[in-house]
Amino acid sequence: MCAPRIVRIAHDSADFPAAPSRRALSGAAGLAALAAATAPVARAGTGTVVDLTHPVGPNTPMWPGNPPFAMVPVGWHALGGFDQNAIALWEHTGTHVDAPLRRASGGAAPGAFSVRDLVAPLIVIDISAKASFDVDATVTIDDIDAFERIYGRIPPRAFVAMYSGWERRLAHPAAFVNLDAEGTPHAPGFCAEAAEYLVRRRDIAGAGVDTLSLDHAADPDYGAHTAFLGGGRYGVEMVANLGSVPPTGATVVVGTPEHIGGTGGPCRMLALT
Repeated sequence: MCAPRIVRIAHDSADFPAAPSRRALSGAAGLAALAAATAPVARAGTGTVVDLTHPVGPNTPMWPGNPPFAMVPVGWHALGGFDQNAIALWEHTGTHVDAPLRRASGGAAPGAFSVRDLVAPLIVIDISAKASFDVDATVTIDDIDAFERIYGRIPPRAFVAMYSGWERRLAHPAAFVNLDAEGTPHAPGFCAEAAEYLVRRRDIAGAGVDTLSLDHAADPDYGAHTAFLGGGRYGVEMVANLGSVPPTGATVVVGTPEHIGGTGGPCRMLALT
């Protein structure tokens, strides 16, 4: 989630070669959409590994105002023996981490996270039923209480993810961002009270959503961001394939970006079941 009012640094100031053709971008977008439509699941030992990461491409949905991912070739096998691309993207693109520093001045950057909190019990709270008819649906304290009545108390230092089924819209990026007539996006997220509850009463390590924002997208106050990131926890937005993992019993592994002073960045996220 981002509401930027700064220059388009990644695209307008980067000294890149000429942009790829419309045909090249369209082809890349098609490949990205095809990859995103597949839920990669692999066997590992006696368990299963589920990829919770969306591939990033020019068709990846972006928060309104953020430029899309761009990639252009700058090295070729025929000229020097190595292929290489230059890429331009904003930190909060695709499946990505929000570090505390993003919302809280003086908060931790990704490289300062405890590695113990990046391998955590995975809790998935399913609100897809209400999200199917309410685009502004949120995870509430009532949802957490209902979850715990069935599955037991959320353990300390868990990673709690919201599953809303929003990725069903991914083939149509405009439907994923879901702007209304005034240009306001609408998508599910955590309500501020539930986020505060998870931080203060359940001592979670981090939280994730399958949408573009930890808050429901139309929330002008960003209360869930404030509660999670201001409480020293990290968030992951645009998580993939949460419908393929159980509500409890899995372990999440989050490969965070490590650029010094960053506010977050694209990550690789796996669930071990």
